[in-house]
Amino acid sequence: MRASLIQIAVDAGESVESRRSRVAELVREQAGADLVVLPELWTTGAFAYEEFAGEAESLDGPTARAMAKAASDAGVWLHAGSIPERAPSGSGSAKGADALYNTSLVFSPSGELVASYRKIHRFGFDKGEAVLMAAGEDLVTVRLPETTLGVATCYDLRFPELFRALVDAGAETLVVPAGWPERRRAHWTLLARARAVENQAFVLACGTAGTHAGVPQAGHSIVVDPWGEVLAEAGSGEEVLTVDFDPARTAATREQFPALKDRVLGLRPPRR
Repeated sequence: MRASLIQIAVDAGESVESRRSRVAELVREQAGADLVVLPELWTTGAFAYEEFAGEAESLDGPTARAMAKAASDAGVWLHAGSIPERAPSGSGSAKGADALYNTSLVFSPSGELVASYRKIHRFGFDKGEAVLMAAGEDLVTVRLPETTLGVATCYDLRFPELFRALVDAGAETLVVPAGWPERRRAHWTLLARARAVENQAFVLACGTAGTHAGVPQAGHSIVVDPWGEVLAEAGSGEEVLTVDFDPARTAATREQFPALKDRVLGLRPPRR
């Protein structure tokens, strides 16, 4: 299986329309890959909080339409990163009022939107994304011919219980788009490897380059195998990181070293 992680910069001087067209063309250039992954909130920048409301879209908005066509043109599965989603009244946590979500979109090679994931863990410690966006509630997995994806976003990477729940739901390959800051880049690499090792799964983590609203980005998109070995890692600038991997190694690793079978906590209710 071939995966291409498109690590782009979000330049404040570039319009959303221009960036959307540029990213769509980058996706088309990955024809021949099985899976293409984009970063978190690449239309606005993950730290451009003041842009979220104005650039928020529906799940059939201009970004979704452009990414659907790009996936179809290239004939690839496309995890299109995430967008600020404006949800209609009565949807999920938005009941009674419109709300914003940090929502990831996954398209099939025919351009069908097959899954959307609203980010569960919002970053900001009572400011920024944490107050501007509503929290998602649902786990999302996507069955590809070669593997089952478990979908998470950026700050989710710090919460291992989410990934364990994705594994319980059948995930074999964990995909994490992000807008991760440079000052915590060591955590990015460490946590990606930890999630791979503890869940005996591939991790495909796609970040952004450049600077978002004054916050330098870590870049260093990374692909990790179920033993925690780094198969490929990008640098700090714009880059397409392409890697071939064998998704069957997830099952083989779990059979060879069946640590997941020895789980105790979380498998049964506590004694009273």
